[in-house]
Amino acid sequence: MDEVSRIVDRLVHSDVPLRRAELRGAARRVMADEAPLALPSTAEAAVDALVGLGPLEPLLRDPSISDVLVNGPGEIWVERAGSLQLTDITFPDAAAVVAAVERVIAPLGLRLDRASPAVDARLADGSRLHAAIPPVAVAGPIVALRRFTPAVPDLDALVAAEAVTVDGAALLEEMVVGRRNILVCGATGAGKTTLLNVLSTAIPAGERVVTIEEAAELQLQGHVVRLEARPPNAEGAGAIELRALVRHALRLRPDRIVVGEVRGPEALDMLQAMNTGHDGSMGTIHANGPEDALLRMEMLAHTGGTIGADALAAQVRRAIHVVVHVVREPGGRRVRSIAELRDGVMAEVYR
Repeated sequence: MDEVSRIVDRLVHSDVPLRRAELRGAARRVMADEAPLALPSTAEAAVDALVGLGPLEPLLRDPSISDVLVNGPGEIWVERAGSLQLTDITFPDAAAVVAAVERVIAPLGLRLDRASPAVDARLADGSRLHAAIPPVAVAGPIVALRRFTPAVPDLDALVAAEAVTVDGAALLEEMVVGRRNILVCGATGAGKTTLLNVLSTAIPAGERVVTIEEAAELQLQGHVVRLEARPPNAEGAGAIELRALVRHALRLRPDRIVVGEVRGPEALDMLQAMNTGHDGSMGTIHANGPEDALLRMEMLAHTGGTIGADALAAQVRRAIHVVVHVVREPGGRRVRSIAELRDGVMAEVYR
């Protein structure tokens, strides 16, 4: 049994509460007895093995890492500055990977087993976790962690990072202040949520904003009311879907509604809100460009009702005023284009 395992075993059989703060002190005391010559990091590793994601925890504490990807116990990758890198960190076996995931999702009322072989969760620090095990994951357990990152403070910071030009930032600010309905599109990890956070800094003080998210990531400023969807619990009950939250939001006297990511039938409710007086609303959507974003909105809205295709297409083009396309490139994330809809016709106004 190695040093970490001995410390863990002592802590498990003690009466120390399974909370990180208390466990740290207890682990140091146990280490003084069990492994006095061990490195100081040994105690923290023991705590991570009890209440965290085990060997992944040091990666999650590294601010340069945006994603942690586990392709089985012996293959762990991280993303730094848009580049994937293989690490030398490993788990002892597949069971240890599953156990680590179970430790962090159990307090959320979620489970991961053969009856529920895939799980999505938002962790206490705001990071997002997706895990899958056989039979969904063919070769063994896989885990993807998107780390919570502090919000970019404002548009000036985006300009400084060369994510957008000065003229582009001024145009975006003008559109937010002018209460244009804005849809931010791009691929996974392109910076859609980051840009949405930044755009919120231009919302005039005093306006009431209701945010709707599947996993709360937005860090909007000002008078903000936050709503978060909820997945089914271990018994498959208690789910609260985004569509229901959009309807709740309309009863909360919003000046603007912000949907973290449009991905289902809530698209129809969002369009109706935009077309009934909630100008200045915003959201993100996965799409390869502005035109694709509108087509995807139509497709998703179709799943929310029986409205005719022509009427729905017209509603999309009346509801959405601006589409901002963001991309992730080797040099970083940036705003590739801004397209504005005028009388239903899209015109690129920034590139």
